[in-house]
Amino acid sequence: MDKIGEYSDLIKAFALQYGLKLIGAIVVWIIGSWVIKLILGGLRRVLDKNKTDSSLKPFLSSIAGALLKVMLVISVLGMLGIEMTSFIAILGAAGLAVGMALSGTLQNFAGGVMILIFKPYKVGDLITAQGHTGVVKEIQIFVTILLTPENKTVYIPNGPLANNDVTNFTVEGKIRVDLSFGIDYSASIKDAKDVLIKVMNNHSKVLQDPAPFVGVTELGDNSVNLAVRPHCKPEHYWDVYFDIYENGKVALDAANISIPFPQLDLHVKKDL
Repeated sequence: MDKIGEYSDLIKAFALQYGLKLIGAIVVWIIGSWVIKLILGGLRRVLDKNKTDSSLKPFLSSIAGALLKVMLVISVLGMLGIEMTSFIAILGAAGLAVGMALSGTLQNFAGGVMILIFKPYKVGDLITAQGHTGVVKEIQIFVTILLTPENKTVYIPNGPLANNDVTNFTVEGKIRVDLSFGIDYSASIKDAKDVLIKVMNNHSKVLQDPAPFVGVTELGDNSVNLAVRPHCKPEHYWDVYFDIYENGKVALDAANISIPFPQLDLHVKKDL
């Protein structure tokens, strides 16, 4: 009976010592979870009010939620009497080891954060980066997905994108299409320019501001080379590119302005 009494006293002492802490920890967990939901709800409303990019809102909410929950867990464990100094030290060492092992991935993660915050491009933009040109299909936290004119899907890590040059053709709302036509030396430059200007003016997707331009760029070995410069919206680039080349060739042929092919003249001298 004495042993039973001793065990009973020990259980009572344990319950008094840790029971209140456990109840307090549970209460703090419930209240803390409720407060976190309120904070995250407020954060989402602020992001919506400021018209934050839709791809950035879930990322910021998830990061804020993770940080708040980690703080709550640490607080609850501290209330239970767990020594947090050693726990935090172990957690920090593990984080450092994981960070070193995943340095490239973390660089892409940081690059994704920078892209989502500073927005050098957005979904739907036509860009050139890392040797690839295409329309931004999706911006993920580690990679950006491009759809190229050849209908190829390209995955580019966000780390290099955030730290290197990116050319965005969509920001200004218009893009110049660089074309080149060669005409025979015997042809009239003025007539050729008039024909090509008319072809561009008749195209529905060629913008009139800036106005289409044609100018001589080179007196080549076999032809007078003309620079043809229409402007269009970025999404119409390839339509204008192919149409002006085709329609320009047809119009020059109709005007009897020949496009010469490479040729070589040989002069033979006879010995007397």
